[in-house]
Amino acid sequence: MAACVLCRRVPRRCYLPLLRRKSTRTQYAQVSQEDNQERRTVSLECQETSVQGGYKLYYSPSSYYSVCNPAATRSQTDNEDDEGISVYAPSYWQRSNRYSVSCSRNLSSSKNTLLDLAFNKESQQEAPSASAYCRKPTPPEVKVDTRAFLKCRPEYASMALYLSHRPSHIEWREGMSLLQKVTVLKGNMKPSDVSEFLGELSRLHPDRISLLRSDQRFTMLLRYAVEHLRLFTHSQLLQVLQAFVWLDVPSSHTVLGLLEEELSSRADQMSLHQLLLAADLWRCVGRQVPRFLRHLYQSVHQYIKQVGAAELVLLLYIMGEGRRCPKDLIHPIEQLLMQKLHQLHPEEVGTICLGLFKSQTSLSGAAVTHIVDVAHSLVEEMSDFAIVNVLKFLRFSYLYPRAWLEAMAREVPRRAQKMGVQGLMHVALACSALHCKDDKILMAIAENVPSLVPHCRSKDSCKLLWAFGTLGFLPAQCPSFYSSLTESLRQRKAEFQQYPEHLLTGLLGLAFVSQFPQDLIELALSPEFVKLALKSTQLELKKDLFTLDRAVALELPQWTGPRLSSELREEVEAMLWKFAESDVCQKTEVLEAESVLRDMLGGERFVHKRMILPHTRSIDLEVHLDSSRQPIPVNPASEKDLKAGACLTLALPSALLGLHAMKRRQLKLAGYRVVELRHREWSPMLRKSRAEKMAYLHCKVYNTLE
Repeated sequence: MAACVLCRRVPRRCYLPLLRRKSTRTQYAQVSQEDNQERRTVSLECQETSVQGGYKLYYSPSSYYSVCNPAATRSQTDNEDDEGISVYAPSYWQRSNRYSVSCSRNLSSSKNTLLDLAFNKESQQEAPSASAYCRKPTPPEVKVDTRAFLKCRPEYASMALYLSHRPSHIEWREGMSLLQKVTVLKGNMKPSDVSEFLGELSRLHPDRISLLRSDQRFTMLLRYAVEHLRLFTHSQLLQVLQAFVWLDVPSSHTVLGLLEEELSSRADQMSLHQLLLAADLWRCVGRQVPRFLRHLYQSVHQYIKQVGAAELVLLLYIMGEGRRCPKDLIHPIEQLLMQKLHQLHPEEVGTICLGLFKSQTSLSGAAVTHIVDVAHSLVEEMSDFAIVNVLKFLRFSYLYPRAWLEAMAREVPRRAQKMGVQGLMHVALACSALHCKDDKILMAIAENVPSLVPHCRSKDSCKLLWAFGTLGFLPAQCPSFYSSLTESLRQRKAEFQQYPEHLLTGLLGLAFVSQFPQDLIELALSPEFVKLALKSTQLELKKDLFTLDRAVALELPQWTGPRLSSELREEVEAMLWKFAESDVCQKTEVLEAESVLRDMLGGERFVHKRMILPHTRSIDLEVHLDSSRQPIPVNPASEKDLKAGACLTLALPSALLGLHAMKRRQLKLAGYRVVELRHREWSPMLRKSRAEKMAYLHCKVYNTLE
């Protein structure tokens, strides 16, 4: 079969990169005279290849450095941990490779197609936004080894990569010698040569890696890797992927896409350890590989008897990082956990909890209890990171692990100073989710946070405010806590243009404890910010805007700042009531309370079921009593005739938290007396007789008037 390759005429010289960065020039200046001689030799070889071998080498320095554009689009991931980088970004973030090599020999038409896909076609994935890299960094105050569990057992060595154990370095001269061999071997390279060369080059000092990647011969080596993809053995393919980790190849590079396709096609031929190693290497590269992970998960059933403690922990780690656990694996995973749990080290227990949390894997209550019991028995040996992971896992468990939380009341105060702001934030969120208002835990966090504010991302500050506000932790208990975090929101206003949800989260947390920073509220309710928030495709922010708007109207009667439009308020109110009618209003505890009250007061017209304050997102049973404490029909006119009488609402809070505290406060401002039917009191009453229920509600209503 004949292949026709179109080439344009170019000069016969091979230009070396014109490096712009001062630091890179300095690196070049430090290269020995021998290295310079090698470069001159390579330049001559490239000229010769251009004439005799049929290669045409094009080089454009601008392909390797791109200027950050402040107007770049928003990053698609909410990852605010990225370090800021230089104005000139590495070449691999380019959309297409301007440097191309065309050859009419040794390549079949099918291989040419592969190479075209890898190097000449624009990447299917968007490059990360420049704004993400130009953003002012927030330096972490505590370094956490998120892969510390790998140190627990030697078995992990064959299934995962120790990022802290970088291979011993080779000299720059050795690397240049290897690249020279690439030009000598040309199209005669074997798959073993390619994998070996990449493996050896990955041992260069990290400071030299960017210099290596700008070398044309390295690009040629990548092309040969693509050409040999289907000829590599499984081990060689994994060696190439591991080399890409150390070579810091960007996750969006098209070569990695082709590598994922090849590994996915071989998944059913690979061993369990090879599959786990490949998945871990993809994690180290930082590339999402859902197709490959599907093959891995399908293979687990086949290898289920080979899954030991180490394999199970690593599998759950990978599931967590991939944010998914297939439904058909949940039961086998739970069974394996119950069998292996007592074999796990403290750090491994933390890892499985994090994996289950990130993958949103729902286990049975018995399994969750067993995991927490084991964690409790190891708590004193756990790292802060492992403890935080257990707390994350518990956030969606719907259990109240009393013994574990009692242990936290001892552990958090003694560890808080070294936990770092993100660790403390996750402890606070867990307490909020579990409705655990333990003053020892909360005071330990509140006293340490103000000194850590410089390290707070906007997300950390806002979630801390939300958690403490939800738990009803009042400003008077630790004045510097709320004031320092509120000031941090002012300092990071610019971040809310990318993450509007964070500002609303923080302001609602403050509103729960009657704190209303007017400058920030003015920003949040401004037409420009509202428009930005409503554009969010991932989050429903209308309800949060509505709650903030109505809270301001009730608690800041003198407010003259911006408000939501009446159309938007009506839309959200209708949406909330529609949901309440189909869900909350149909709950047994609501229907039974309404029915008993009607019987007690004399009929349907004496009880009005509605949302008095729709922005608080809960149902009320409204009753009116006259001055002689006799019930009167509930209608707008009756409120004017109450005089020494009372307008009561029986509120049914789902939990006594910040939102309900705000509702109770605002109902009183609106002139209501609040009768609370608490879940822990009313729920047991549902099993009792009608007379007992009526007696209970009679006491509740009339004792409120005393």
